[in-house]
Amino acid sequence: MKLMILESGAKARTVKSYLGKGWIVEACNGHVQDLPSGNGSKQRSKAMWASSKGELPEPPWDWTDGAERVVNSILSRARKSGVEEVYIATDPDREGEFIAWRLSLLFSEFPKIYRVAFNEITKTAVSDSISNPSEIDSNLVDAAKVRRFMDRLVGYRCSRFSKSWRLTSMGRVQTPTLGFIVEREIEREAHVPIEYHSVHADSNGIRFNVRFHEKDDSGAWFDDSGKHRADRTSNDELAKSAFDALNSSEKLTITSVKEGITKRNPQPPFTTDTMLQAGNSVLGWSVSKTSRVASTLYQSGYVTYIRTDSTRTNPDARKKIRQYIREKYGDDYLGKGVVGKDAKRKTNVQDAHEAIRPSKPDTLSIDASADEKRLYALIWARFAASQMSQSIRERRDLEAEVEGCQKSLRGTASWRTHSGWEAVFTQFNPDVKTQPPEDVLEAGAEWPIEQSKESPRMITDQTKPPRRYTESSIVQAMKNAEIGRPSTYVSTIQKLTGRGYVKLEGSSLIPTDDGRLLWIDVVPFYNQQDEEFGLFTPDFTSQMEGTLDHVETGSQNGPDVWDRFVTQFRDMHNNALSIRKQTATPRQKALIESRLVHLESEIKDELLSGKTIDEITGDEARTVIEKLQEIGESFGYPPSEKQVSLIVKLADQLKMDLDSALELAGVSEISALTGGSEGTASELIGKMIELTKGLPATESQVELIEKLAEQNEKPLSEILATVGARDPSELTKSDASDIISKIKGRKGRSRRRRS
Repeated sequence: MKLMILESGAKARTVKSYLGKGWIVEACNGHVQDLPSGNGSKQRSKAMWASSKGELPEPPWDWTDGAERVVNSILSRARKSGVEEVYIATDPDREGEFIAWRLSLLFSEFPKIYRVAFNEITKTAVSDSISNPSEIDSNLVDAAKVRRFMDRLVGYRCSRFSKSWRLTSMGRVQTPTLGFIVEREIEREAHVPIEYHSVHADSNGIRFNVRFHEKDDSGAWFDDSGKHRADRTSNDELAKSAFDALNSSEKLTITSVKEGITKRNPQPPFTTDTMLQAGNSVLGWSVSKTSRVASTLYQSGYVTYIRTDSTRTNPDARKKIRQYIREKYGDDYLGKGVVGKDAKRKTNVQDAHEAIRPSKPDTLSIDASADEKRLYALIWARFAASQMSQSIRERRDLEAEVEGCQKSLRGTASWRTHSGWEAVFTQFNPDVKTQPPEDVLEAGAEWPIEQSKESPRMITDQTKPPRRYTESSIVQAMKNAEIGRPSTYVSTIQKLTGRGYVKLEGSSLIPTDDGRLLWIDVVPFYNQQDEEFGLFTPDFTSQMEGTLDHVETGSQNGPDVWDRFVTQFRDMHNNALSIRKQTATPRQKALIESRLVHLESEIKDELLSGKTIDEITGDEARTVIEKLQEIGESFGYPPSEKQVSLIVKLADQLKMDLDSALELAGVSEISALTGGSEGTASELIGKMIELTKGLPATESQVELIEKLAEQNEKPLSEILATVGARDPSELTKSDASDIISKIKGRKGRSRRRRS
């Protein structure tokens, strides 16, 4: 018996249908072991682990959720079946190689272990990979390790740094990506609208715009970026005059016709980023949905591997699609074949595999869900188009005049004469003009002006601020800046939204207050240093991504890269800590401000040595806080707003008026209470909480107890008897809490024994 381990169940089922008898095919469900999570002990989960020079750290790799049970199940079946050969067929990239490495150690008891990889899940590809097995690629594994170590070090240390601003996290890739979004928002806020007027009229389905000013005219109109727009003017009288002329006329006269041809080239096959962008722009999907549907297509054997930077494709696949094009459309529709710039590179892109294309290029229809069919059709069309000829359009640049209008009008007539690659995109772009205008295309011809709400029309508007990033455009920005990789585009966006730094409104990514605070107030501690590139600049992140690629290809040594990064990061982080000490943190300022409002001005000046809160250093802030604590212990501070609101809430629960509640503390006014954990407000809250325990159990508590009794197959009366109650109506809140804690405690101990 032979065992093959893949990452997903869907992929395993597809491969099993190819292999048949003599094979066990199992799925490990992705990563089985990884760096210890933050839920582990402090000894195991930390920022970094020490290592000897020339070696990478060896942390205590932990099981991922549910992985130990899955792996033990596969091991058990393999032992019982007498497996002698293990084929590890995880994804053909850096992460897949890391998973394969961990599996090779976990299955080391078997005589033969092979690493196999295929870029497409077809019978031929699977068979070829089994016939040509390899060993674990240590360079790929080292690149995956170094990436993890970098992300952990930056994430742990910098996230801890950000907690002074009550923020949750910082990340090597997520924070520079956040920077794009925040900087765009700052640009939008700085935008100063420029008013303009434009006038147009339609004729023969062509829009003619009044051309107000040439570039050198004194009244020429330029947009925010300095681009000249001849069809706009700031002169409202000139615009109104042009509109009146068009509105009172029934025709325009063509004065000039310039002939031309427009040729449109097909685009290369999809890479991960272009597929995510097309899923958004063509299908209207989020990047996460496009990624999810694409994964299903890959796992089902319909398309090649979906995480790739490459636009190269297999010669056999190109041969098949070209044959289909020849038979379906004819030789005129065949092109030279278009590839992206990456195909000419010698440096590594995520390039061990091809572009995203159909596994069986001559298959147009698949047995799948509606969403899967739509994305498959888009992937198929993009691949087919890359091997097709240009589309060709006849173009006529038209100039016209209208009686009474001082200015000329410009319009363009265009109609397609050869569809070329566009023939396979008909379902995505059905409305294409293929006929010339009905009226004569020559100087002197008179064309009727269409009369509608849209024609003739004068528009008065203002320039708009730059558009916010969408999921699609932020992926493009990451790609252009060379930060992140195909496997991280989607997860980076999810982190930013999930951690509250960015919110999605419609299709727009908008930074939250926390997102702005992180980028504007915290990141400069790391970016504005004497280093060539700041830690969270796109340049630095891109540089590190490139370095990881070099580790992957073996042109740089993983341990050396890690050692250099640790030294570089340590210097940057220590500098950031040093800079931070020069000013009080927001948390320190807030605490000082909340205490100072209760002190006399003379005492305030003495504590701050005549400075404002914004002027004191971090060390000075700590000293002030210590002195304020001493003052509080001697004289006491008023209770906080949180304490006051809790006292009012507890009084409502106990059905007491506020005066009666305050009598429990021996005072008649809230202002007479003292705040802090040792103050009289805290003591009063403690007393009131004790009193609430004697209140009747809530409906939700009773419902939970009844549910737990049913789950544990125990009579409700037996459970109630443990606290001396015969009926749920006799339960107090305290009794109910005790019962719930006991039952849940027993269930927790039982689960731990089973594990």
